[in-house]
Amino acid sequence: MGRDAMSAIDRIAAFEADLVGIRRDIHAHPETAFEERRTADLVAARLAAWGIEVHRGLAGTGVVGTLRAGSGTRAIGLRADMDALRVTEQNEFSHRSRHDGKMHACGHDGHTTMLLGAARYLAETRAFDGVVHFIFQPAEEVEGGGRVMVEEGLFERFPVEAVFGMHNWPALPAGQFGLRAGPMMAGSNTFEITVSGRGAHAAMPHQGVDSLVAGSALVQALQTLASRNADPLESAVVSVTQFHGGDAWNVIPAEAVIRGTTRAFTPGIQDLLEDGMRRICEGTAATYGCRIALRYLRNYPPLVNSPAEARVARGVLEGLVGAENVQWDCAPTMAAEDFAFMLQARPGCYVFIGNGRGAEGGGLHNPRYDFNDSILALGASYWARLVERCLAAAS
Repeated sequence: MGRDAMSAIDRIAAFEADLVGIRRDIHAHPETAFEERRTADLVAARLAAWGIEVHRGLAGTGVVGTLRAGSGTRAIGLRADMDALRVTEQNEFSHRSRHDGKMHACGHDGHTTMLLGAARYLAETRAFDGVVHFIFQPAEEVEGGGRVMVEEGLFERFPVEAVFGMHNWPALPAGQFGLRAGPMMAGSNTFEITVSGRGAHAAMPHQGVDSLVAGSALVQALQTLASRNADPLESAVVSVTQFHGGDAWNVIPAEAVIRGTTRAFTPGIQDLLEDGMRRICEGTAATYGCRIALRYLRNYPPLVNSPAEARVARGVLEGLVGAENVQWDCAPTMAAEDFAFMLQARPGCYVFIGNGRGAEGGGLHNPRYDFNDSILALGASYWARLVERCLAAAS
């Protein structure tokens, strides 16, 4: 992109090479949930070098940088996630993972770097009136580091009137952004169902209670929750992803274990899926004369953008890249994100930044994925302009 309305801030573009170096260094040294010690050290050192207050210890490896300007007391939070995935990288470039079985396959290396870029710029310019907290969060993938930070007093120690997040999106062209007011990402739950029957010789099935037959019927019945119990105008997903039972050709196993996930955009549908699953388990147990135990875990709530904050973010983005490059009211996704816990505690907005490499570099969680370095300065510019808009000095 040229240096026009669709470009990054000139000063941030001037140190883009530094951002690329940081991003590739983090990519080469991935750390998984609650183990992000090297990454946290890097983040803390950079913030301190720019004169930003550094606070450590929330959720173990979390880092919060605090920057004040002017005399205002209003405050906002900007959040980036730092953790990698347990994926074996298949890329061959020089900054590929040096840690076997670990990889930045979701772009958190880029998220961390973009927020560092904004912190550097804002520390130099301080063209705002108030307080900004740069929140570097551990353990977004599966472990819920965002929930842990909130539970450990994130917003009591660092009060904010709103909190904002951003994630790269490979299917969206570089230079574009997507957002919407209301549900943006789904709530994610997991379940484990244990079907206990009575083992028997496969040639004498009448002497046992077949856990596999009962489990198979249960899997089929679970699909009716989305197709026949949920309102067709609502979104619901029930996916069975594991079915384990038996280890011999001629033995009916006494036990089968079924695991999977459910997704929904509203708490009401989340409740419907859990209640319906318990009802189906009870009914199947009675029908087949077995015992069925359900363990249902509410993992991540739906990620819901506040309308007012979404409008503010939209205005900032349109000023940065032009209205034609902002997909307002973009389609929500059934993927989940633990930034939802922060949005439960404070109003705010989460946006997608186009990564533009869905086909070329692989999608998210793909062993050939890589963050697109050409959007680092643009993402940092969004953060900077958002702070300047939300904490504008009185004229």
